Amino acid sequence: MSDHATPNLPSRDFTATSEFYAALGFVEGWRDDGWMILKRGDLTLEFFPDPDVDPMTTAAGCCLRLDELDAFYESCKAAGLPETCFGQPRLHSPKTEDWGGRVGALIDPDGNLLRLIQN
Repeated sequence: MSDHATPNLPSRDFTATSEFYAALGFVEGWRDDGWMILKRGDLTLEFFPDPDVDPMTTAAGCCLRLDELDAFYESCKAAGLPETCFGQPRLHSPKTEDWGGRVGALIDPDGNLLRLIQN
């Protein structure tokens, strides 16, 4: 196994978080009262309980570096996530940034920002 890191993100409710990410192809790899790990292929997201996290003000986030950014983004749209500038959950479509990389975004129901970056 190569070195890797996994984000630790807040969740107001593990069941709601698990159901949201299941629609995007993630499955539970571990869950107890104090921790939850979701996996989708080589992607791993870890969550800790934080029932008081404010989705409108949280600064929690991470980057998902994806070989198939467009395919992942389309699966998010197919799951019914809206492309909008307000509220959560929501999507921001991938675009080419000034530095040359393509980046989109997913904001989950808890306000966690997942930057979607093309490898």
